[in-house]
Amino acid sequence: MHIYDVNMKRFGLLPQIVGAIVLGLLIGRVLPEVWVRIFVTFNYVFSQFLGFLIPLIIIGLVTPAIANIGHAASKLLLMTVGLAYADTIVAGLLAYVTGTAFFPMLIETEASIVAEKTDTLQPFFQLHIPAFLDVMTALVSSFVVGIGMAYTNTPILMKGFSEFRAIIEKTIQAAIIPILPFYIFGIFLSMTKTGESYHIILVFAKVICIIFLLHIVILLYEFLVAGGLARKNPLRLLMNMLPAYMTALGTSSSAATIPVTLQQTKKNGVSDEIASFCIPLCATIHIPGSMMKITACALTVCLINGLPHTLPLFIHFILLLGVCMVAAPGVPGGAAMAALGPLAGVLGFDPEAQALMIALYIAMDSFGTACNVTGDGALTVIIDKIHHQS
Repeated sequence: MHIYDVNMKRFGLLPQIVGAIVLGLLIGRVLPEVWVRIFVTFNYVFSQFLGFLIPLIIIGLVTPAIANIGHAASKLLLMTVGLAYADTIVAGLLAYVTGTAFFPMLIETEASIVAEKTDTLQPFFQLHIPAFLDVMTALVSSFVVGIGMAYTNTPILMKGFSEFRAIIEKTIQAAIIPILPFYIFGIFLSMTKTGESYHIILVFAKVICIIFLLHIVILLYEFLVAGGLARKNPLRLLMNMLPAYMTALGTSSSAATIPVTLQQTKKNGVSDEIASFCIPLCATIHIPGSMMKITACALTVCLINGLPHTLPLFIHFILLLGVCMVAAPGVPGGAAMAALGPLAGVLGFDPEAQALMIALYIAMDSFGTACNVTGDGALTVIIDKIHHQS
């Protein structure tokens, strides 16, 4: 086993990210500027590498995901995918509507202070690594090629993209995720040196409270709909799924929680056939908790930096994000990696904003995963009811 895999299992990515943030906050004020600029230089080079990889991540993950769904097209599959995607989009829109209503007055003071900061530390040198495709070109290419492979007999091409996906997943595991704590440390070190970090932390402390409340709202409306359609007590359905929720909090993995989610879904009266089909599939494609987190945090970053955040722009962002995260690899922070494309291409996030998003996503990863898998139980109840009526 690779030494980093051992360290990841021993410490976990979340403690490393939290440790990097705390360390950056503690020593940013006392560390000499020359040392801070060393990390600024490292972050600049790494952000260039990350920007180069974003189109490759999109093509490598989204293309085979679309092709696989098309290859397995069936009425039950299409219904499950359609409902999962719709619920994910609703969660994103709920986060946007809630955020536009409450975030400006919650973060107005701190956001204005951050926006006025002009002191920035420059890297010692710059190394430009331009991407060979822009983000939107990569997304459109993924859709065209993925749909094309789904409806044509191209086993060699499909095998090639599957192998390319394996390369991208390995690159994320071996070259991105291990460096993320150092990257996050460099970001918060620089922000502490320039006086921004305190206000950034205050902003997101307030926003995180709203995000946790939104988790509860999402689960309530999912189970109210499921209970109404199935004519069952929605609170009882939700209570039966609590073991899956708690397991996901501990594992931060939808895949690792599948056995518990499957068991508890069957306790809600779902047939073995539907539960065994929907739960593993929904663990990949039904991501309302993750969508809500990323949308809320992205809106906050837009407000802080004075970026456009209109409803049409965020609808565009949410629709693309729903597809990209379906293709996210099963590695820590995978959904955040897959979201970098829409964040950069649609919302115009720079590397520092992307780093903030990654840190925030991973910090709340277990709660988003718990929301996802618990909602899988509600969605499966709905599909079971519709399937047996048709």
